[in-house]
Amino acid sequence: MDFDFRTIPQRLFGPDSLPPGFLASRWLFLRALGLIFFSAFYSLAFQIRGLIGPNGILPARDYLVQVARVLGSARFWYAPTVFWWSASDRFLLGVCIAGMVASLLLVLNLCPRGMLVICLVAFLSFIAAAQDFASYQSDGMLLEAGFISLFFAPPGWRPRWGSSDPPSRASRYLLIWLMFRIYFESGIAKILGRDPEWRDFTAMDQYYQNGPLPTWIAWYAHQLPHPFHSATAILVLALELVLIFAIFLPRRSRIVLFFVITAWQAGIILTSNYAFLNYLVLVLGFLLLDDKFLARVFPQSLRPATVSSTGAQETMPPGAPIWRSHLRLWAQAFSLAWIFYATSALLLFMLFPAAPLPAAPIRALEPFRIANEFGLFAVMTRARYEIEFQGSHDGQTWTPYPFRNKPQDVHARPRIYAPYQPRFDWNLWFASLGSWRQYPFVLQVEQRLLSGEPDVLALFARDPFAGHPPERIRVVLWQYWFTGWSERRARSLWWRRERIGLYAPTLERTPDGKIAVLEFPDAPQNLQ
Repeated sequence: MDFDFRTIPQRLFGPDSLPPGFLASRWLFLRALGLIFFSAFYSLAFQIRGLIGPNGILPARDYLVQVARVLGSARFWYAPTVFWWSASDRFLLGVCIAGMVASLLLVLNLCPRGMLVICLVAFLSFIAAAQDFASYQSDGMLLEAGFISLFFAPPGWRPRWGSSDPPSRASRYLLIWLMFRIYFESGIAKILGRDPEWRDFTAMDQYYQNGPLPTWIAWYAHQLPHPFHSATAILVLALELVLIFAIFLPRRSRIVLFFVITAWQAGIILTSNYAFLNYLVLVLGFLLLDDKFLARVFPQSLRPATVSSTGAQETMPPGAPIWRSHLRLWAQAFSLAWIFYATSALLLFMLFPAAPLPAAPIRALEPFRIANEFGLFAVMTRARYEIEFQGSHDGQTWTPYPFRNKPQDVHARPRIYAPYQPRFDWNLWFASLGSWRQYPFVLQVEQRLLSGEPDVLALFARDPFAGHPPERIRVVLWQYWFTGWSERRARSLWWRRERIGLYAPTLERTPDGKIAVLEFPDAPQNLQ
């Protein structure tokens, strides 16, 4: 029997109705994706005004004015955000609330495709305008997964299992391809980064104390002996460079891999607050499971109906124009093929930088963050530094501003709060590894504290000056270490710390309301 090449688009991008099916895994994945979107918007609702509001650290309105001045009419493509319309406090918060409502409706399986559109537009709007506070790989992961899920989700207002609209092969494959790339590209980055700690298997020895925001469980993990940390480093490389290829192996291998990566991600979640990153990677693993396996989990009454072999033809109601079905098919084919090319090319460029591949399709998608390159922990952080803001009325007594989430009080037990993402605390960890000239937002924070800006003060645990801003602000850099068992028992200390010196210029508010520099830090120190 001759093969009909005209059926290729339908086979790749049309509904996959062949057993064992993936209705249950799709249902689980989309519910979990909705919860992850909710966590992202929920954390933004408490921070967005202090981060990019009109009186925030990096106002979105000022940034967009500069973008418009440079790019002109092209600004809408290179900064795709609804904040072009308004960047007021109310509008910023309104977008967060819209995202939270849409994500909850996605969890409830109400119009999943429509809710995904709202989530994507709202989250992309923040990412495009947040500047330094939207440079995380996890943001790109969520946008890429959400965009592909537009084609993966069933249509309709209340699709339930979507039995008459099974997911297409291409959309499910691209979500699995995303998970593969997160692991494999991170492994490749570790090799190409030439970090000696990955080569001599010492990368995990200081990992638990030096990450952005460790948990209290990380303290106990840090106390384990070197052979454990060395074995863990070997397992990381084995999983990212070898075991992850089980994604492309037969069914049993994929199921075994699901349990391996689920346990792995659970361990990372317990020891590190990487926001929603690990939760997203964990739920992508649901797509390795088919309906036959998940039938053991769901009660008989809740299992999806068996999809008929003609399920692909049942998506259009009687009398509906056939051109609409073809238009949707080709729109999906064009979008997913573009994503696949861009992500594949990025992977090839990692391996072969001089590969003769067109880069224009990749550059065109960059502003939307839906085709990304990953490289988690390519170079390990060798020490832990923390920035502390301090205020004073007389220049003699300095009072620190307490943080909500990052280490500061050596007696305070590190907490677990992920998937909540404290972007301000995160960015201060990154800034501590460089200089204030590389992270000028630190100076913006100093100025806002001198003026007692409420939205910025809300990013801290409390205002130590009770509404009466200090006359001077300085930024001090500390080095932190986890304590050992003896210090923990004797003095109830989780951390010990040592002051390094000033991190940024000390600022003073003059009687006429202007801001003056009192002192510059010493020559930049090499902290890496």
